[in-house]
Amino acid sequence: MDAHIAAIKDWRGETLARLRDIIRQADPDVVEEWKWAIPVWSHDGILCTGEIYKNAVKTTFPRGAALDDPSGLFNSSLGGNTRRAIDFPVGARIDAKALTALIRAAVALNTAKKADARPSRAAKRSDAVATKPRSK
Repeated sequence: MDAHIAAIKDWRGETLARLRDIIRQADPDVVEEWKWAIPVWSHDGILCTGEIYKNAVKTTFPRGAALDDPSGLFNSSLGGNTRRAIDFPVGARIDAKALTALIRAAVALNTAKKADARPSRAAKRSDAVATKPRSK
């Protein structure tokens, strides 16, 4: 990830590096990967991606429509039912506090989704015992 970001030699590389720092501070357990030619940050599912465009650095939250955004950071991809994004044009100020809150909300959403999707082993065992036919 370091080499990919360092290769971006203008304001977009600096912006992406700052976003990365905020994401890593917001969630020390975040997993970073370079997928689809972009940085991807995950925790029990994708939290967000970082995309480089000519006039902006975009941070896309695949499940952003399900997140509260009291600071109004989302300014792109607002029309869909699932994702939301934040475009950072040249000179844009990054609200680290609001972005941290958004990252933590995305972690909570992913963690809750994972917990709902996978019953514990104890629950599986008790279900199996409850459905076993009794022998006579």
